[in-house]
Formats: sequence, structure tokens, C-alpha cells
Amino acid sequence: MTHTSIASRAEAKPLLEIRDLHKRYGQVEVLKGVDCDVAAGDVVSIIGSSGSGKTTMLRCVNMLEEFEGGTIRIDGEEIGFTTSGGVRRRKPDREIARQRALTGMAFQQFNLFPHMTALENVTLGLELVRRMKKDEARAVGERWLDRVGLLSRKDHHPAKLSGGQQQRVAIARAIAMNPRLMLFDEVTSALDPELVAEVLQVVASLAAEGMTMLLVTHEMRFAYEVSSRVIFMNQGRIGEEGNPREMFAAPKTERLAEFLKSSRFQ
Repeated sequence: MTHTSIASRAEAKPLLEIRDLHKRYGQVEVLKGVDCDVAAGDVVSIIGSSGSGKTTMLRCVNMLEEFEGGTIRIDGEEIGFTTSGGVRRRKPDREIARQRALTGMAFQQFNLFPHMTALENVTLGLELVRRMKKDEARAVGERWLDRVGLLSRKDHHPAKLSGGQQQRVAIARAIAMNPRLMLFDEVTSALDPELVAEVLQVVASLAAEGMTMLLVTHEMRFAYEVSSRVIFMNQGRIGEEGNPREMFAAPKTERLAEFLKSSRFQ
């Protein structure tokens, strides 16, 4: 990358902007003022212990969780709420549904419809949400199933697919919707160890092609190798963030050092 392109990218407005994000469940404050920017083409991994707020942060981005304070913007557009004169108002459900389509999300569980084939799972949103004609949706669905190595299984129902294959279908389904930002929430945690690599390979290849990603992962080696930036969450706050090679080689906080040691990152 040239110096000019680095400079222009640094000056560009972030695709995702999170400012002073607060989220609580009852009396428990899970997010305590999180600030985060993600530029177009960035691959940002969120790491940290269970309960540190990683998944909650991700789910707030596409309004699967409502948040009590702060702002989230995608392409400069405030997500979920309008803020005027210091007063926040929730946007109408229809508007939130439109905004949610700006992001694609792959979950720990695959959430495929069991009565539909792999291809039907991928094309459903294209037809219902994107209003594509059946033939056009089918062409897009087949292209993405081919991209994740599953075109030959397009007519298989989820029960006939391995866990890794189901997760790859779920990723194809999300990406086929052409989101501006992909969110991955521990997409390998429900998989047997031998199936993890096939899913991570798909995510890595998408990252290499410039897809903008925000991903929660416990796969430290993967975060180290694929991420342009890593965020370490600690007790609802960002404890440390930066280049993964610098962070993992010389953590600035004792808490991150302890976490990396416990995760057996070598």
C-alpha cells in the first residue's frame, strides 16, 4: 500500500463509528462507554474473557440489542435512534429493519431453516428483503455457495450438512445480502475442532478480499494473523487496542498479558 493510499484512508470517514456506548441488563452495566471506529476494509477482532461485553457490543451495532446511551453510526447514519437536543428517540421498526440490512451477521448457532435447502436458505432474504426475482436470487445464491465451497450441496437440507458446512451456508446467506459491514459472533465456538479450520478459511479469504468485518473470536492465532486491528474488552470497556502483532508481542496492560497467557497464545 502506498503512502498516499494510507494517508487518504486515514482521512476517510469511518464506516462504523461507536461513541460512548452504554448497555445494561437490569442493574448490571455490560458496556461502560465504548468508543470504536472501523474503516472500510478493516478487519477488527474483539477478544476478551466471557462477560466482558464482546457479543453485546456486536449485537448493539445491528440493534439486536437496544442500548441506553451513546451513538452508533454506519456511513454517518445514526443507527436505531435519532438524537436531537440531547433527547434520544427510537426509530420506527421499519426504519430499524432497513438499517439492520446494512450489516450481515453470522452467529454462534447457524440459525438455518431446517425445512429449506442450503440454496433456499441463502435466497430467502434476497427475495423477501432485496425483492429480487427468483432466478436472480438463485444466481446470487449459487455464486455465494460456490464461493464458500458448497455449490455441490445446494439442494441439501441442514440436517444433511456438517456443522462446518452449515456455518458456511449461514455466512453465504449473510454476505449474499451485500451488507456494508459483516459481523461475526464466535462463528466457530459451536463446531468440533476439526471443522473450525474450514470456516476460518472462508472468513480469512473474505478478509483478504477487502470485506469490512467486526468479529468476536476466541481463536487468538486467527485474530493475530487476519486482523488489521484487535480490541481487547475488559469489564465492559476497551482495555487495549491496536495492531495485533504489537499487542500480542508486548501487551501494555497486565490484564491483556494474563488473558493471552490463559488463552495459550504462542
